[in-house]
Amino acid sequence: MATAVLWLSRNLVSRSTGVVSRNTVLKPSKTTRLNQCRNAVSTANGGVQPKPDKISFGLIRMTAVVIPFLYVGTLISKNFAALLEEHDIFVPEDDDDDD
Repeated sequence: MATAVLWLSRNLVSRSTGVVSRNTVLKPSKTTRLNQCRNAVSTANGGVQPKPDKISFGLIRMTAVVIPFLYVGTLISKNFAALLEEHDIFVPEDDDDDD
């Protein structure tokens, strides 16, 4: 089965590359090309603009992202653990360590 798939893929690849190699004439495209203009990086005469001022929120941004997603993750895992325990799929064992 695997050899048939390998043979078929090699056969298809060799056929498609043969068609491409015979068709070497490039057709001119009828689309117009636009010049790229990056005003944010360079000026009209080609000079490079200075770096913009960076506003760093550091700790505030980290807190605003981590805390809500951590809370949502704990809610999802708590509810899923309760579901597993309710359907007796996973019930933690009560280990009594009376040594």
